[in-house]
Amino acid sequence: MKLTFSPYTLELKHTFTISTYSRDSTPGVQVRLRHEGITGYGEAAMPQYLGETVESVMSFLSKADMSQFNDPMMTEDILSYVDHLAPGNCAAKAAIDIALHDLIGKMMDIPCHRLFGLDKSKAPETSYTIGIASPQETTQKVKEASDKYHILKVKLGTDHDRQIIESVRRETDTPLIVDANQGWNDLDKAIDMCHWLKEMGVRLVEQPMKRDKLDQMARLREASPIPIFADESVQRASDIWRLDGVVDGINIKLMKCTGMHEAWNMINIARSLGMMTMLGCMTETSCAVSAAAQLSPAVDFADLDGNLLIANDPFDGMHVVGGRITLNDRPGIGVTEIKQMQA
Repeated sequence: MKLTFSPYTLELKHTFTISTYSRDSTPGVQVRLRHEGITGYGEAAMPQYLGETVESVMSFLSKADMSQFNDPMMTEDILSYVDHLAPGNCAAKAAIDIALHDLIGKMMDIPCHRLFGLDKSKAPETSYTIGIASPQETTQKVKEASDKYHILKVKLGTDHDRQIIESVRRETDTPLIVDANQGWNDLDKAIDMCHWLKEMGVRLVEQPMKRDKLDQMARLREASPIPIFADESVQRASDIWRLDGVVDGINIKLMKCTGMHEAWNMINIARSLGMMTMLGCMTETSCAVSAAAQLSPAVDFADLDGNLLIANDPFDGMHVVGGRITLNDRPGIGVTEIKQMQA
Protein backbone atom coordinates (compact mmCIF):
# COMPACT_ATOMS: atom_id res chain seq x y z
CA MET A 1 0.00 0.00 0.00
CA LYS A 2 1.13 3.55 -0.71
CA LEU A 3 0.17 6.45 1.56
CA THR A 4 0.17 10.04 0.30
CA PHE A 5 -1.16 13.17 1.97
CA SER A 6 -1.45 16.94 1.65
CA PRO A 7 -2.76 19.86 3.76
CA TYR A 8 -6.23 21.24 3.06
CA THR A 9 -7.80 24.13 4.98
CA LEU A 10 -11.55 23.92 5.57
CA GLU A 11 -13.15 27.34 5.19
CA LEU A 12 -16.28 27.89 7.28
CA LYS A 13 -19.39 29.49 5.83
CA HIS A 14 -19.83 31.48 9.05
CA THR A 15 -17.65 32.20 12.06
CA PHE A 16 -18.14 29.34 14.51
CA THR A 17 -18.11 30.11 18.22
CA ILE A 18 -18.36 27.85 21.26
CA SER A 19 -17.80 28.64 24.94
CA THR A 20 -14.00 28.64 24.66
CA TYR A 21 -13.07 30.05 21.22
CA SER A 22 -14.13 31.22 17.77
CA ARG A 23 -12.77 30.24 14.35
CA ASP A 24 -13.33 30.89 10.65
CA SER A 25 -11.47 27.85 9.36
CA THR A 26 -10.17 24.46 10.44
CA PRO A 27 -6.81 23.02 9.37
CA GLY A 28 -6.94 19.61 7.78
CA VAL A 29 -4.89 16.98 5.99
CA GLN A 30 -6.30 14.85 3.19
CA VAL A 31 -4.99 11.30 2.78
CA ARG A 32 -4.94 8.75 -0.01
CA LEU A 33 -4.13 5.07 0.48
CA ARG A 34 -3.53 3.20 -2.78
CA HIS A 35 -3.37 -0.53 -3.39
CA GLU A 36 -3.47 -2.36 -6.73
CA GLY A 37 -4.98 0.59 -8.56
CA ILE A 38 -7.66 1.34 -5.94
CA THR A 39 -7.62 4.51 -3.81
CA GLY A 40 -9.08 4.94 -0.37
CA TYR A 41 -9.68 8.45 0.94
CA GLY A 42 -9.09 9.62 4.49
CA GLU A 43 -8.94 12.86 6.42
CA ALA A 44 -7.56 14.45 9.56
CA ALA A 45 -9.34 17.58 10.82
CA MET A 46 -7.79 19.48 13.70
CA PRO A 47 -9.85 21.88 15.81
CA GLN A 48 -7.55 23.47 18.33
CA TYR A 49 -8.69 21.58 21.43
CA LEU A 50 -7.30 18.30 20.07
CA GLY A 51 -3.78 19.67 20.24
CA GLU A 52 -2.84 18.43 16.78
CA THR A 53 -1.61 20.57 13.92
CA VAL A 54 -1.04 20.15 10.21
CA GLU A 55 2.66 19.82 10.99
CA SER A 56 2.16 17.15 13.67
CA VAL A 57 -0.22 15.17 11.49
CA MET A 58 2.06 15.24 8.48
CA SER A 59 5.03 14.31 10.68
CA PHE A 60 3.14 11.31 12.01
CA LEU A 61 1.94 10.24 8.57
CA SER A 62 5.48 10.45 7.20
CA LYS A 63 6.51 7.81 9.75
CA ALA A 64 3.78 5.36 8.70
CA ASP A 65 5.35 2.78 6.39
CA MET A 66 2.26 1.31 4.78
CA SER A 67 4.30 -0.36 2.03
CA GLN A 68 5.08 -3.21 4.43
CA PHE A 69 1.44 -4.38 4.24
CA ASN A 70 0.40 -6.30 1.14
CA ASP A 71 -3.11 -7.19 2.32
CA PRO A 72 -5.42 -4.32 3.36
CA MET A 73 -7.78 -6.86 4.92
CA MET A 74 -5.37 -7.35 7.84
CA THR A 75 -6.98 -4.47 9.66
CA GLU A 76 -6.02 -5.53 13.19
CA ASP A 77 -2.33 -5.77 12.31
CA ILE A 78 -2.33 -2.58 10.27
CA LEU A 79 -4.20 -0.40 12.75
CA SER A 80 -2.27 -1.82 15.70
CA TYR A 81 0.95 -0.85 13.92
CA VAL A 82 -0.39 2.65 13.24
CA ASP A 83 -1.63 3.09 16.82
CA HIS A 84 1.72 2.12 18.31
CA LEU A 85 3.82 4.40 16.11
CA ALA A 86 3.41 7.17 18.70
CA PRO A 87 0.99 8.08 21.50
CA GLY A 88 -1.82 10.52 20.79
CA ASN A 89 -2.04 11.74 17.19
CA CYS A 90 -5.65 10.54 17.08
CA ALA A 91 -6.74 12.62 14.06
CA ALA A 92 -3.70 11.45 12.10
CA LYS A 93 -4.50 7.84 12.98
CA ALA A 94 -8.14 8.41 12.03
CA ALA A 95 -7.07 9.59 8.58
CA ILE A 96 -5.33 6.27 7.91
CA ASP A 97 -8.18 4.26 9.44
CA ILE A 98 -10.78 6.00 7.25
CA ALA A 99 -8.69 5.55 4.11
CA LEU A 100 -8.16 1.88 4.94
CA HIS A 101 -11.87 1.22 5.42
CA ASP A 102 -12.65 3.09 2.20
CA LEU A 103 -10.05 1.00 0.39
CA ILE A 104 -11.38 -2.28 1.79
CA GLY A 105 -14.96 -1.39 0.88
CA LYS A 106 -13.92 -0.56 -2.66
CA MET A 107 -11.93 -3.80 -2.96
CA MET A 108 -15.00 -5.76 -1.84
CA ASP A 109 -17.35 -3.49 -3.83
CA ILE A 110 -19.63 -2.88 -0.85
CA PRO A 111 -20.34 0.19 1.31
CA CYS A 112 -18.75 0.25 4.74
CA HIS A 113 -22.07 0.10 6.58
CA ARG A 114 -22.42 -3.42 5.18
CA LEU A 115 -18.90 -4.29 6.36
CA PHE A 116 -20.23 -3.61 9.87
CA GLY A 117 -23.49 -5.47 9.24
CA LEU A 118 -25.65 -2.35 9.42
CA ASP A 119 -28.91 -1.47 7.65
CA LYS A 120 -28.66 1.97 6.05
CA SER A 121 -32.42 2.48 6.38
CA LYS A 122 -31.92 2.68 10.15
CA ALA A 123 -29.65 5.73 9.93
CA PRO A 124 -30.97 8.38 12.33
CA GLU A 125 -31.76 12.04 11.90
CA THR A 126 -28.85 14.36 12.48
CA SER A 127 -28.88 17.50 14.52
CA TYR A 128 -27.67 20.77 13.05
CA THR A 129 -25.40 22.93 15.17
CA ILE A 130 -26.17 26.52 16.11
CA GLY A 131 -22.95 28.10 17.38
CA ILE A 132 -22.82 30.95 19.87
CA ALA A 133 -23.61 34.17 18.03
CA SER A 134 -25.38 37.51 18.36
CA PRO A 135 -29.17 37.37 18.83
CA GLN A 136 -29.67 38.48 15.23
CA GLU A 137 -27.28 35.84 13.85
CA THR A 138 -28.80 33.15 16.05
CA THR A 139 -32.29 34.03 14.84
CA GLN A 140 -31.19 33.86 11.21
CA LYS A 141 -29.40 30.53 11.64
CA VAL A 142 -32.40 29.01 13.40
CA LYS A 143 -34.77 30.20 10.66
CA GLU A 144 -32.58 28.65 7.99
CA ALA A 145 -32.01 25.38 9.83
CA SER A 146 -35.41 24.62 11.34
CA ASP A 147 -36.97 24.15 7.90
CA LYS A 148 -34.42 21.47 6.99
CA TYR A 149 -33.55 19.73 10.25
CA HIS A 150 -35.77 18.17 12.88
CA ILE A 151 -33.23 18.45 15.72
CA LEU A 152 -31.06 21.48 16.50
CA LYS A 153 -27.91 21.40 18.60
CA VAL A 154 -27.41 24.67 20.46
CA LYS A 155 -24.04 25.66 21.88
CA LEU A 156 -24.18 26.98 25.44
CA GLY A 157 -21.66 27.55 28.22
CA THR A 158 -22.06 31.32 28.49
CA ASP A 159 -23.41 33.75 31.07
CA HIS A 160 -26.58 34.15 29.00
CA ASP A 161 -27.55 30.55 28.21
CA ARG A 162 -31.22 31.06 29.04
CA GLN A 163 -31.46 34.00 26.67
CA ILE A 164 -29.92 31.88 23.91
CA ILE A 165 -32.51 29.14 24.36
CA GLU A 166 -35.33 31.66 24.64
CA SER A 167 -34.25 33.30 21.37
CA VAL A 168 -34.21 29.90 19.67
CA ARG A 169 -37.62 29.05 21.06
CA ARG A 170 -39.08 32.30 19.72
CA GLU A 171 -38.31 30.98 16.24
CA THR A 172 -39.01 27.27 16.45
CA ASP A 173 -40.41 24.44 18.56
CA THR A 174 -37.98 21.97 16.96
CA PRO A 175 -36.54 19.51 19.52
CA LEU A 176 -33.17 20.63 20.87
CA ILE A 177 -30.01 19.16 22.28
CA VAL A 178 -27.49 21.45 23.96
CA ASP A 179 -23.73 21.35 24.30
CA ALA A 180 -22.10 23.41 27.04
CA ASN A 181 -18.55 22.46 25.99
CA GLN A 182 -17.44 22.26 29.66
CA GLY A 183 -18.80 25.75 30.26
CA TRP A 184 -20.82 25.16 33.46
CA ASN A 185 -18.88 25.45 36.73
CA ASP A 186 -21.58 25.60 39.41
CA LEU A 187 -23.30 22.28 40.11
CA ASP A 188 -26.44 23.75 41.69
CA LYS A 189 -26.92 26.12 38.77
CA ALA A 190 -26.33 23.23 36.36
CA ILE A 191 -29.06 21.20 38.06
CA ASP A 192 -31.49 24.14 37.88
CA MET A 193 -30.55 24.65 34.25
CA CYS A 194 -31.25 21.04 33.35
CA HIS A 195 -34.73 21.22 34.89
CA TRP A 196 -35.43 24.42 32.98
CA LEU A 197 -34.07 22.96 29.73
CA LYS A 198 -36.41 20.00 30.14
CA GLU A 199 -39.34 22.43 30.18
CA MET A 200 -37.92 24.06 27.04
CA GLY A 201 -38.00 20.83 25.06
CA VAL A 202 -34.32 19.91 25.30
CA ARG A 203 -33.58 16.20 24.89
CA LEU A 204 -30.06 15.98 26.35
CA VAL A 205 -27.13 18.00 27.66
CA GLU A 206 -23.65 17.35 26.33
CA GLN A 207 -20.48 17.90 28.38
CA PRO A 208 -21.88 20.39 30.90
CA MET A 209 -18.92 20.33 33.32
CA LYS A 210 -15.12 20.24 32.95
CA ARG A 211 -13.86 17.00 31.45
CA ASP A 212 -12.17 15.84 34.66
CA LYS A 213 -15.02 16.78 37.03
CA LEU A 214 -16.55 13.32 36.92
CA ASP A 215 -17.89 13.54 40.46
CA GLN A 216 -19.87 16.66 39.54
CA MET A 217 -21.05 15.04 36.31
CA ALA A 218 -22.29 12.02 38.25
CA ARG A 219 -24.18 14.21 40.75
CA LEU A 220 -25.67 16.23 37.91
CA ARG A 221 -26.76 13.09 36.13
CA GLU A 222 -28.47 11.83 39.29
CA ALA A 223 -30.43 15.08 39.65
CA SER A 224 -31.09 15.87 35.99
CA PRO A 225 -34.44 15.07 34.34
CA ILE A 226 -32.70 14.83 30.94
CA PRO A 227 -29.76 12.64 29.89
CA ILE A 228 -26.18 13.82 30.38
CA PHE A 229 -23.67 12.95 27.65
CA ALA A 230 -19.88 13.07 27.76
CA ASP A 231 -17.82 14.44 24.89
CA GLU A 232 -14.48 15.89 26.01
CA SER A 233 -14.51 13.43 28.95
CA VAL A 234 -14.32 10.44 26.61
CA GLN A 235 -11.85 9.99 23.81
CA ARG A 236 -11.08 6.32 23.28
CA ALA A 237 -12.59 2.98 24.27
CA SER A 238 -10.50 2.74 27.44
CA ASP A 239 -12.19 5.91 28.76
CA ILE A 240 -15.69 4.45 28.73
CA TRP A 241 -15.39 2.21 31.77
CA ARG A 242 -14.69 5.09 34.16
CA LEU A 243 -17.83 6.84 32.91
CA ASP A 244 -20.13 3.95 33.83
CA GLY A 245 -22.64 5.48 36.25
CA VAL A 246 -21.31 8.98 35.58
CA VAL A 247 -23.15 9.81 32.35
CA ASP A 248 -26.07 8.46 30.37
CA GLY A 249 -24.28 8.46 27.05
CA ILE A 250 -21.13 9.31 25.12
CA ASN A 251 -20.34 11.30 22.00
CA ILE A 252 -17.98 9.34 19.74
CA LYS A 253 -15.94 11.22 17.13
CA LEU A 254 -13.57 9.65 14.64
CA MET A 255 -11.00 12.43 15.02
CA LYS A 256 -10.63 11.95 18.75
CA CYS A 257 -10.89 8.13 18.88
CA THR A 258 -8.58 7.18 15.93
CA GLY A 259 -11.24 6.19 13.41
CA MET A 260 -13.98 3.78 12.46
CA HIS A 261 -12.43 0.66 13.99
CA GLU A 262 -12.18 2.22 17.45
CA ALA A 263 -15.56 3.94 17.09
CA TRP A 264 -17.23 0.59 16.44
CA ASN A 265 -15.58 -0.87 19.55
CA MET A 266 -16.78 2.11 21.58
CA ILE A 267 -20.35 1.73 20.36
CA ASN A 268 -20.40 -1.90 21.47
CA ILE A 269 -18.73 -1.27 24.84
CA ALA A 270 -21.16 1.55 25.60
CA ARG A 271 -24.09 -0.61 24.60
CA SER A 272 -22.88 -3.41 26.91
CA LEU A 273 -22.87 -0.91 29.81
CA GLY A 274 -26.35 0.38 29.02
CA MET A 275 -25.10 3.74 27.78
CA MET A 276 -26.59 5.63 24.88
CA THR A 277 -24.36 6.64 22.00
CA MET A 278 -24.01 9.63 19.71
CA LEU A 279 -21.82 9.93 16.64
CA GLY A 280 -20.41 13.43 16.36
CA CYS A 281 -17.86 15.18 14.21
CA MET A 282 -15.52 18.12 14.03
CA THR A 283 -15.58 20.60 11.17
CA GLU A 284 -14.82 18.06 8.44
CA THR A 285 -15.30 17.47 4.75
CA SER A 286 -17.77 14.91 3.46
CA CYS A 287 -14.92 12.39 3.57
CA ALA A 288 -14.73 12.03 7.35
CA VAL A 289 -18.42 12.81 7.93
CA SER A 290 -19.46 10.11 5.45
CA ALA A 291 -17.12 7.66 7.16
CA ALA A 292 -18.78 8.31 10.53
CA ALA A 293 -22.21 8.13 8.90
CA GLN A 294 -21.50 4.52 7.87
CA LEU A 295 -21.76 3.60 11.56
CA SER A 296 -24.79 5.78 12.28
CA PRO A 297 -27.45 3.04 12.04
CA ALA A 298 -25.97 1.64 15.27
CA VAL A 299 -26.33 4.75 17.46
CA ASP A 300 -29.09 6.62 19.29
CA PHE A 301 -28.19 10.15 18.17
CA ALA A 302 -26.16 11.68 15.37
CA ASP A 303 -24.56 15.09 15.10
CA LEU A 304 -22.97 14.75 11.67
CA ASP A 305 -23.18 18.20 10.16
CA GLY A 306 -19.53 19.26 9.98
CA ASN A 307 -19.46 19.09 6.18
CA LEU A 308 -22.53 21.34 6.00
CA LEU A 309 -20.68 24.13 7.78
CA ILE A 310 -17.84 24.48 5.26
CA ALA A 311 -17.73 26.34 1.95
CA ASN A 312 -15.07 24.28 0.14
CA ASP A 313 -16.04 20.63 0.50
CA PRO A 314 -14.01 18.66 -2.07
CA PHE A 315 -16.16 15.53 -1.78
CA ASP A 316 -19.71 14.41 -2.39
CA GLY A 317 -20.81 11.78 0.09
CA MET A 318 -23.66 11.14 2.49
CA HIS A 319 -26.56 13.59 2.23
CA VAL A 320 -29.09 14.80 4.75
CA VAL A 321 -32.59 14.44 3.34
CA GLY A 322 -35.52 15.66 5.39
CA GLY A 323 -33.21 15.91 8.37
CA ARG A 324 -32.18 12.24 8.11
CA ILE A 325 -28.77 10.81 7.26
CA THR A 326 -29.06 9.19 3.85
CA LEU A 327 -26.35 6.71 2.90
CA ASN A 328 -25.66 5.86 -0.73
CA ASP A 329 -24.60 2.50 -2.15
CA ARG A 330 -21.16 3.55 -3.33
CA PRO A 331 -18.44 1.20 -2.10
CA GLY A 332 -16.28 2.17 0.85
CA ILE A 333 -17.22 5.31 2.75
CA GLY A 334 -19.40 6.44 -0.14
CA VAL A 335 -17.59 9.53 -1.40
CA THR A 336 -16.50 10.79 -4.78
CA GLU A 337 -14.00 13.60 -5.28
CA ILE A 338 -15.52 16.71 -6.85
CA LYS A 339 -12.51 19.02 -6.40
CA GLN A 340 -9.07 17.75 -7.31
CA MET A 341 -6.52 18.02 -4.52
CA GLN A 342 -2.83 17.33 -4.60
CA ALA A 343 -1.66 14.34 -2.61
